[in-house]
Amino acid sequence: MIQSIYRLMIELTNGRWTSGILKRFALSKKSRYFIPSFAKVYQINESEMEKSIGEYTSLHDFFTRKLKVGARISDESDQAIISPVDAVIEDIGRIEPGHTITVKEKNYSIKEMLGNDEKLEKYVGGQYIIFYLSPSHYHRIHSPLSGKVVDQWTLGSKSYPVNKLGLKYGKHPLSKNYRTITEVLHNGGGFVSIVKVGAMFVNSIEVIHEGEELVKGNEMAYFSFGSTVVLLFEKDRFQPSSSIKVPFDIKMGEKIGDLL
Repeated sequence: MIQSIYRLMIELTNGRWTSGILKRFALSKKSRYFIPSFAKVYQINESEMEKSIGEYTSLHDFFTRKLKVGARISDESDQAIISPVDAVIEDIGRIEPGHTITVKEKNYSIKEMLGNDEKLEKYVGGQYIIFYLSPSHYHRIHSPLSGKVVDQWTLGSKSYPVNKLGLKYGKHPLSKNYRTITEVLHNGGGFVSIVKVGAMFVNSIEVIHEGEELVKGNEMAYFSFGSTVVLLFEKDRFQPSSSIKVPFDIKMGEKIGDLL
């Protein structure tokens, strides 16, 4: 019953029209008056922001804020994979033979998430990690490793919530939401897919890296609102850090595991 009610509420509030209204407001100059209260409610650490709070011209400008140089330090050891975002790691697990992952007791199809049959088999038996970004988090996405972009594509149209309730009761948000997938051939010779999943109301995922080369720790994209990043690794290519026990708060640049 609760699942049906939840889905109905999301369907009624997640159309293109309502999304457009919210996006226009977030981009408007009038929205800047809400920034101080937003920062207070979500306990934003103003000391690490690139600019003072009064310099942001809109909520969108504030959501996509950059940090001061040195606010995040990346693990530079050769085999280390770093967190691409400030987030809560909601789950780490194995990609099953049926191309599924199980999150919050619900099965998600990797086939549907990627939308590309040719790319499926390399990830079977591999690892996945799910990073959830709340409105309180820094919203820029950095490359978790160095390598070459071999493909990038976008799928989906609507976006459902990707928080705990969304993952449990929503309409398969990880595999149905608006999403941009970047597949990388890393320097260790294997592939990683970086799946950037849009959030409720606003589907904005802006990819900003230029060229084919990604450098670990460098910016590659940003979200307009809180959302989710999913990393997919090939079998026997990745070992998660033993210190990570989900749910786990993490900062961009901190080590999440090692390439094998």
